Amino acid sequence: MPACVRTAVDLRFPAELARLRRERGLSLRALAGKLYQSKTLLHELETGRARPTVEIAARLDEALDAGGRLSGMVRRLTAQVPEAAPGNELKAWELARRVEASDVGTETVERLERAVDELAGAYPTTRPAELLTAVRAYLAYLPRLLDGRATLTTRRRLIVAGGWLALLRATVHIDLRQLAAAEAYLQTADQLGGHAEHLEIRAWCRETRAWQAVTCGDYRTALGLAQQAQAIAPRGSSARIQSVAQEGRVWARIGDVRRTRRALAELDRLTGPLPVPDRPEHHYRYDPSKAAAYTATTLAWAGDPAAEEHARAVLAELDPAGDGGARPRRVASARLDLGLALVAADEPEEAAAQAEVAIVSGRVVPSNWWRATELMAAVERSGVRRALDLREAYETYRPVGVA
Repeated sequence: MPACVRTAVDLRFPAELARLRRERGLSLRALAGKLYQSKTLLHELETGRARPTVEIAARLDEALDAGGRLSGMVRRLTAQVPEAAPGNELKAWELARRVEASDVGTETVERLERAVDELAGAYPTTRPAELLTAVRAYLAYLPRLLDGRATLTTRRRLIVAGGWLALLRATVHIDLRQLAAAEAYLQTADQLGGHAEHLEIRAWCRETRAWQAVTCGDYRTALGLAQQAQAIAPRGSSARIQSVAQEGRVWARIGDVRRTRRALAELDRLTGPLPVPDRPEHHYRYDPSKAAAYTATTLAWAGDPAAEEHARAVLAELDPAGDGGARPRRVASARLDLGLALVAADEPEEAAAQAEVAIVSGRVVPSNWWRATELMAAVERSGVRRALDLREAYETYRPVGVA
């Protein structure tokens, strides 16, 4: 295969470019004019959707007077082979299975289970469309395994893995506002969970539906689903904890402060004894940092004066260097929470600044965009000058298909 020229880009490049642009007081349009480039390209560079070349990084350095900061984050390299894709790995699995005379052995199942954990762990750091591609590949491979010879125990493990994959796919579809596909895979996950008698998967299906209802503003439906999830979730499971947190958020949206506080107290009781897991980013494993983030969100939605302090603490933990941190989606949500709390505290200028950073990070997924919309509307009502910059960022970064 002939060599091809590619670039190695520091993962912090998008956040650093956005930070430098804002620090220089430039809008995307203004910077595009200085570079004679399109605003769309700059938007894609700041969100990580486009990879900078060495040449564009140098031009950005010059336009932003960055002293080589951006150029130092991009370098040329020569690649002989493309990066491995899930499909290639799955072909290797299939070859190994055929060597085993079509039996589905323990090693194959363990590989699949590890893949499920990797995908769930990638959820908070991977763009939904990219994660969807990988989840599709593993789900497409699963029927081949189920068609093979396997013990009852092995077959149940395959069905459980399929349930988690279908649930994760449904969640990603919700993030992308592909609601018909989300419902189809939620039904599949629930059926697989029922077939395997796996109550946690079934509880997560209801909790996920509750979140979808929240994003659509159907709070009464969300409340019923969150309570159903609690009723069937195993005691002490992450699904039970998450559904309690979801109930608290619903009560906050409804405006019932007493029930909101009660749900948060229950969440604190359930998460207090939890250790920090080896992989806190795993979407289906609860940990104390998630509880803190949910508390901040809930208090912000409830208009509680304590929301600002909680939101600042969460943001400081997630993004201590201000570069987007290791979990950029959580960071973006934390900034929206802080922005909403700041509006309530009559600090709209800083609220606008936090909202703009969250939006231009490109990590506010379509299912969460309504939160950015609410915050932008609140900032605009305040009449601060920075609202114009926020509106420009909002319109530039608005996900396709989101009104």
